[in-house]
Amino acid sequence: MTGPLSHIRVLDMSRIMAGPWAGQLLADLGAEVIKVERKGVGDDTRRWGPPYLKDRDGRETGESGYYLSVNRGKKSVEIDLASTDGQDAIRELALGSDILLENFKTGTLARYGLGPDALRALNPRLVYCSITGFGQDGPMAGDVAYDFMIQAMGGLLSVTGVPDGEPGAGPQKVGIPIIDIMTGMYAGVAVLAALSRRNETGRGEFVDIAMLDVAVSMLANQAMNYLVSGETPKRRGNKHPNIQPQDIFPVRDGHMVLAVGNDEQFARFAEALGDPEMAHDPRYATNAERVRNLDTLHPRICELLAQRDMADWRRILTEKQVPCAPINSVPQVLGEPQVLHREMLRHLPHPLSGTVPSVVSPMKFAEASLSFDRPPPLLGEHNREVLEQLGLKATGS
Repeated sequence: MTGPLSHIRVLDMSRIMAGPWAGQLLADLGAEVIKVERKGVGDDTRRWGPPYLKDRDGRETGESGYYLSVNRGKKSVEIDLASTDGQDAIRELALGSDILLENFKTGTLARYGLGPDALRALNPRLVYCSITGFGQDGPMAGDVAYDFMIQAMGGLLSVTGVPDGEPGAGPQKVGIPIIDIMTGMYAGVAVLAALSRRNETGRGEFVDIAMLDVAVSMLANQAMNYLVSGETPKRRGNKHPNIQPQDIFPVRDGHMVLAVGNDEQFARFAEALGDPEMAHDPRYATNAERVRNLDTLHPRICELLAQRDMADWRRILTEKQVPCAPINSVPQVLGEPQVLHREMLRHLPHPLSGTVPSVVSPMKFAEASLSFDRPPPLLGEHNREVLEQLGLKATGS
């Protein structure tokens, strides 16, 4: 046994990002995750490239980087949901599964006799999780959604980007599909909570996860700032709305991030800058006053930081225990000594390329260690292994 979920089977009927992210999370935790894909086509993200993984001879395979990022640890079977045999295969798989993940449009699987009521009647212990853009009810329940549009509709774009009146002003999306990822995380938490509840009741659950709901919940302090003040949150670039100084600051040879989180850190920061009296100035002595007087504080910090290089400031501020960081590129992140030490980048065996690099789960367990030995599967790679065990046709058609 390996991983805390090594006793769990997941039927992953989802595609794109949110559902597969939840499935990969569960696979990393040791669950057997069977990924159901359209016969002959597969998950849409298989074609979302370039870039594509290269084989041993340096030629492009059909495995896109996008697909590879979210399907580690799974088994792939091809099933035609429109066929009677395909529907029977799903029912057989659901009978032996603990969790089912799907992100079809509301009502789609029910039309094939594979909705939550039908499958939970067959297997009352099944935790059936539906992930959609807008949920199972409401005026937009049947609409299609993608991460970018939900970042906009859910308010994230309204607080992300350069403020009006400054060069480059305007909303900016987050550089990763953050709503998809967080939706997958919420789905993972929800199905594990339902499994825990099943231990008490003996019954499964139907879990309804909506991307828009997730986006609204993620507004967090920005939503609460509005609710307690009545003031609409605005784009502030990299400036934190509640804690200062937190921003990107220029230094002599580039830019660095400062995240000064409390008054004690600010006093140490002022000492590091060579201006300890700044921490006693009534305009800056408390966080609330620093937020109110940022227009004068920010230029003073910029003036002092511009006198040294990045390496000097990282050493000085780290010694003073003032949180700071360089703005790493992706290659720099993967080369960070701390990231290397934590083994966040692994190389998994792969049938086409020999190995495939993978950024693995951040979860670490002392008594149920995670293993990363199964790469993202080829389309239909496990048809025979999975389907023939059920006495079904190896093609799943």
